[in-house]
Amino acid sequence: KLITWCKLQDGRRVHVIERDLTEPDRIVGELLQPGGYLKLIELGLEDCVEEIDAQKVFGYALFKDGKHTRLSYPLENFHSDVSGRSFHNGRFIQRMREKAASLPNVRLEQGTVTSLLEEKGTIRGVQYKTKDGRELTAFAPLTIVCDGCFSNLRRFLCNPKVDVPSCFVGLVLENCHLPYSNHGHVILADPSPILFYPISSTEVRCLVDIPGQKVPSIANGEMTNYLKTIVAHQVFNCSYCCTF
Repeated sequence: KLITWCKLQDGRRVHVIERDLTEPDRIVGELLQPGGYLKLIELGLEDCVEEIDAQKVFGYALFKDGKHTRLSYPLENFHSDVSGRSFHNGRFIQRMREKAASLPNVRLEQGTVTSLLEEKGTIRGVQYKTKDGRELTAFAPLTIVCDGCFSNLRRFLCNPKVDVPSCFVGLVLENCHLPYSNHGHVILADPSPILFYPISSTEVRCLVDIPGQKVPSIANGEMTNYLKTIVAHQVFNCSYCCTF
């Protein structure tokens, strides 16, 4: 979305093809650091974190072995509105889509890109399937592919070896009060970190890093057992008022 906006500012026509234009529900991109917020201001996009119940974030609290400390962002020389922002990623994405689509030289379309069109070693465009099933092509001097970690296009460009040492599991905790308001919280637990940060005025995101390539099953109770036996007692030791 940021790339789209930057190209629009240059007066270029931009064709954005997104697999799904409904609001995404993901656990990534939920905490924008102060530098990121400053970049939004620079691009004129700071209103994208408004009207989505975004929360200001002023730093982090760290917990380890019964001890804790707070680390604040060095914001003394900035305007009082400058801080981190945390939010539901999907709400932020929708605001950026609305911003881009409001300009006359952008075309925002729902479709699935099936292949890259190459000519003499240069990508000239894409072939894609529209929401109603039509197969179309789109050409442009510059093609930017941003289709995430489960990309079906990356293999056309490279074949990287990906090592997955662990997986993040996300929970949303309602009406949970963290020890330090407007701060991210990092518990340096055993065997891996646990994170907490607000994503709205009533919700806190909990991220649990689980080592290994296999995520415990929710269906057979493995996940519940892991959270209760491995995670919960370390959280309570840090004085959190959360229930798993």
